[in-house]
Amino acid sequence: MNPPIRSLTVVALLGLAAALLVAVLGLPPAPVKLAGEVAANLGASGVSHPVTAVLLNFRGYDTFLEVAVLIIALLGMLAAGLPPPPPTGSRNAMLPTLARLAVPLMVLAAVYLLWAGAFRPGGAFQAAAVLAAAAVLLHLAEILAPWPRDRRGSRLAIAGGFLLFLAIAAALLANGGLLRYPPEHAGLLIVLIESGLTVSLAVNLAAFFLLRAPEEQR
Repeated sequence: MNPPIRSLTVVALLGLAAALLVAVLGLPPAPVKLAGEVAANLGASGVSHPVTAVLLNFRGYDTFLEVAVLIIALLGMLAAGLPPPPPTGSRNAMLPTLARLAVPLMVLAAVYLLWAGAFRPGGAFQAAAVLAAAAVLLHLAEILAPWPRDRRGSRLAIAGGFLLFLAIAAALLANGGLLRYPPEHAGLLIVLIESGLTVSLAVNLAAFFLLRAPEEQR
């Protein structure tokens, strides 16, 4: 990118940031006490934790778009052709042993975070972050090989959670609204969505690291 275009791009982005800041600061105070509304409708949400109820039920489309943003970010990284990570240096003989001991515990922690999200802080994003960290640890210990970019299984796993979310959202349009769960099935649908998102997001997050290996190492 030549300097004039770069300067214009920077000026345009700064102008956009200023406009967004002015718009946010100019918003009127919220006329509704949302905490009270959430508490009043928590019984019909399918979960007992207000954060999970908001993220997967009352404002589920926000979470749906967040998953799409992560997929787009990964596609952008692949399109940009980021350089490989720097070499890790000499191998530590203790790291493979540590990884083999820690990763099973990390998987158990991820399962617990997924299960606990219905009634306390946790959920798919937290569980996925722990699973992705486990994959990176295995790679650093030279137990897990880098992922090839044309690996079909990785692509299906990354898109699977988003497509599952999309399919449930499309099916629920018959109820008259986007992601408007029937109260009697809300809990089951949320668990189904969160389980799919855990796997999908874990692969997505791990791919930011495992897909950057040099071509000769794949």
